[in-house]
Amino acid sequence: MATARAPLTSRRASARREREREIVAATRLLFDERGLQDAQMEDIARAVGINKALIYRCFASKEELYVLTLSSYLSDLAERLDGLPAALDPVARLEQGWLRYTDFCIEHPAFVDCGLSLMRQPAEELRESISESVWLRLGVGMASCLGRLSQILALGAREGVFDVPDTDFAANYLYTQTLGTMQLARVGVGVRPSAAGGVPEMFAIDARRVQEACIADVLAAVGARPSRMPQP
Repeated sequence: MATARAPLTSRRASARREREREIVAATRLLFDERGLQDAQMEDIARAVGINKALIYRCFASKEELYVLTLSSYLSDLAERLDGLPAALDPVARLEQGWLRYTDFCIEHPAFVDCGLSLMRQPAEELRESISESVWLRLGVGMASCLGRLSQILALGAREGVFDVPDTDFAANYLYTQTLGTMQLARVGVGVRPSAAGGVPEMFAIDARRVQEACIADVLAAVGARPSRMPQP
């Protein structure tokens, strides 16, 4: 009897994982199309072709779904951070790493929304609202990206190019600083006082300008000057 149950249990687990992947993929698609605030659970369920109640059979809370959606983004970002040309010097490697990171933020603005939304509460509060397995998967996703950025910083520090006493802290700090700054690219406008002293004016902000500012900030933070290497 136990032997007969094993394949059935395995099939159910496999079906559950596949359903989870479908829901996360639909969530990402809607987030990218509409933004985090405008994608409702009903819309996600409709995109997958299921009843909304079934979503809560896969995810204990809305926070779990958002965390796993962010984890999916982080997995893709980690892949993008791989494969930097070995011939790059430390400064060019840092520039290219942050170029890929900020490119990802521009291409997937909902990644920025998701990341910042989950940072609105202390880590322990978030951990209490999701299961241990989902918390672990978020940690793995974060570590996969931050570890790659930390390695770039560590390489420059070993060669005496970067002034970074603690590369892990620097990677976390600069990652978070960049994520927040890229929200400006997401918004796309700035505000300034009116020249005549009347109603404040809005002005357009180009996403690439924000990206360049992020990379310049990172270089300045580690005491490096921009390389002369052309960007791909």
